[in-house]
Amino acid sequence: MVSALNRKLARDLWHLRGQIIAVALVVMCGIAIFVTLRGMLETLVRERADYYSTYRFSEVFANIKRAPEGVARSIAQIPGVATVETGITLEVTLDVPDLPEPATGLVVSVPDRSRPVLNDLHIRRGRYVEPGARNEVLVSEAFARANGIEPGAVIPAVINGRWQRLNVVGIAISPEFIYTLRPASGIPDDRRYGVLWMGRTGLAHAYDMDGAFNRVVLTLAHGASEAEVIDRLDRLLERYGSLGAYARADHISDKVISDEITQDRIYGAILAAIFLGIAAFIIHIVLTRLVTTQRDQVAVLKAFGYGNGAIAWHYIKLALAAVLIGAAFGLPLAAWLGAGLAGIYRDFFHFPRLVWSASPGVIVLALAVSFGAALAGALSAVRRAARLPPAEAMRPEPPARFRPGWIERAGLQRWLTIAHRMIVRNLERRPWKAALTVIGIALAVAILVVGRYGIDALDYIIDVEFRVAQRADVTVEFANPLSASARHALLHLPGVTAAEPFRWVPVRLRHEHRSRRTAIVGLAPQGELRAIVDLEYRAATPPSEGLLLSAKLADRLGVAPGGRVTVEVLEGRRPVAELSVAGVVDDLIGASAYMSLPALNRLMNNEAMVLSGAFLAVDAEQRDALYRHLKTLPAVRGVTVRGAMLASFRDVIARSLTVQTVMNIIFACVIAFGVVYNSVRIALSERAHELASLRVLGFTEREVGVMLLGEQALLTATAIPFGFALGFGICAALVAALNAQETFRLPLVLTAETFAFAFVVVFIAALVSGLIVARRLKHLDLVEVLKARE
Repeated sequence: MVSALNRKLARDLWHLRGQIIAVALVVMCGIAIFVTLRGMLETLVRERADYYSTYRFSEVFANIKRAPEGVARSIAQIPGVATVETGITLEVTLDVPDLPEPATGLVVSVPDRSRPVLNDLHIRRGRYVEPGARNEVLVSEAFARANGIEPGAVIPAVINGRWQRLNVVGIAISPEFIYTLRPASGIPDDRRYGVLWMGRTGLAHAYDMDGAFNRVVLTLAHGASEAEVIDRLDRLLERYGSLGAYARADHISDKVISDEITQDRIYGAILAAIFLGIAAFIIHIVLTRLVTTQRDQVAVLKAFGYGNGAIAWHYIKLALAAVLIGAAFGLPLAAWLGAGLAGIYRDFFHFPRLVWSASPGVIVLALAVSFGAALAGALSAVRRAARLPPAEAMRPEPPARFRPGWIERAGLQRWLTIAHRMIVRNLERRPWKAALTVIGIALAVAILVVGRYGIDALDYIIDVEFRVAQRADVTVEFANPLSASARHALLHLPGVTAAEPFRWVPVRLRHEHRSRRTAIVGLAPQGELRAIVDLEYRAATPPSEGLLLSAKLADRLGVAPGGRVTVEVLEGRRPVAELSVAGVVDDLIGASAYMSLPALNRLMNNEAMVLSGAFLAVDAEQRDALYRHLKTLPAVRGVTVRGAMLASFRDVIARSLTVQTVMNIIFACVIAFGVVYNSVRIALSERAHELASLRVLGFTEREVGVMLLGEQALLTATAIPFGFALGFGICAALVAALNAQETFRLPLVLTAETFAFAFVVVFIAALVSGLIVARRLKHLDLVEVLKARE
């Protein structure tokens, strides 16, 4: 048999269906975001660990100029080294069919007769290279997909100054290149940069590396000291032109994945906390005001013998019902969003298998947090209902004490209508309720601002990086440093109207006990094609003395302007110098150091100017002719086209960020409507008796509507500026949490369009809610509402 309290619960749920649905929608959004991102986090962590283990991802890496194969035995004898594998790697220029621009390929050797001991390949399609084959390659999946390459395709390439036709025999992935990014660019471009795996014999023949290697990877024995192994390896390989050994944590692919995992953890926790916090807030408002309007019902229940615990449980069940409804829709929504998010991640990260799933623990945690939020929101209302004495509850709530308000005291009442004066008086009489309503609407505005922040950040990044900082149409990198005469040769290429040289030198920077492996970029002192720009569009000049550090690199080293760092050059004669930090620039991508080109050449003990490449301004009508020419130059190992890089950035990063932003905006709109509708609907519930009395006294429906909805309009208008400020604060917290990563950083920028968007959405939510409540007000049963409550 259904108890009286359960029947009352059913009636309350039906009577409050609008508010319950609004709360359930907010809970649904919170659960969906939490489970989606936590599930994606678990999926990435699990798949990364399985992939690294199954395919034996290396733990230490080193690139050198050239070393005899016998050195591998010395490496294996270093204490703490478990497995060693040597190989050959080089960057080459590719002439990809149907691609006008030159592409760059990172060619990595693989054993001829067996699979790699470390960094094994997972072959998606096709087969492994034949033993001894000199022109067979496997192509990375991202590069193949971007260019429509399948097994059987032929890719011409310039290897060691000679044209060679590479036959694609398979499409593969490797744990070393889950995320493919050219270190010098900082921005992914799968169409113009890819990895090719070639048999060791064929690559050694093409690159004149028979009996030698220029790359070594290794794993560590259990309990070995990573830092000590790297130090010993550096000392051993220094005579062979080592560019500095580094750990897995500094490998670009692993670093990007680790940053993404950190971002998902932070982003999911903050957004879920916001959504569930708003749900708790709404539940608190709904139940507090429900108990106020049901004083007589609480008294009757207590008079019939129901204890405090039973009555408290009755109202708690009302809150939990909203959570159950939200969870019932939130979990399937999370599964759908998770599948879509995994699809986006598959465009970025290449695992043998990447299918979203959420563990039972995540689901239980989401439900527990949701129920906890509901209980927290209901706590004060439940306590109030349980403590209400029957005799006091049987009496109507004492009428408010009226006194002249600030309108009357200021003598402004003659400028206001009666309706407007009643609005102001009601707000003065109930300041805490007004404040809670303002807080709720401000939270809705804030989440709308946060939801659209991604679009502002993306537009700002594009503007800073591709319009202000990178002004060159084409960037050319040489296979080896060349003399200043190379600049003049570039000026004679088709369509080149200007050429500004640069130099790129790998270094290790040390300050006190901290060290970072990076590169110093030497730029022309008065260059116009490449600028160093901070987040405020301020241009920094490459210093003629000392270093200019990116803010993230300076933070990692713990050094400020005026401090000194030790520079250990990792190429050429490997000079070591102590330089001052001339300044810090707060840039967006990477962790770099800058100098003027003449100063960098002095550091390298070069008497003449030496170049690593050049930034080119190109006549648009002759670009195709220039691209064809660059594909044939043996001295060129890489070409970057600004327009193509921007298109890739928009296609990959912008697409994923846009999807995430749209999801946030949709959820934010749900919250905005839920908060505003609840505010208006509850106001009608608690003031129905008062408004009905005014109707009986002769006030028109329009006047009564102005009193109710005008008050809500005033509260909404008051809340919007606070919401703007709160949204900015949340964005600032997100940026501070997410910008701990080195690879990519978000600027704290919000445009007028974002604030206008939040305003319009809240305005529409308020308008729709007002129309719904106005309709209910029009059909208000005056006799029923005015019945005595004694």
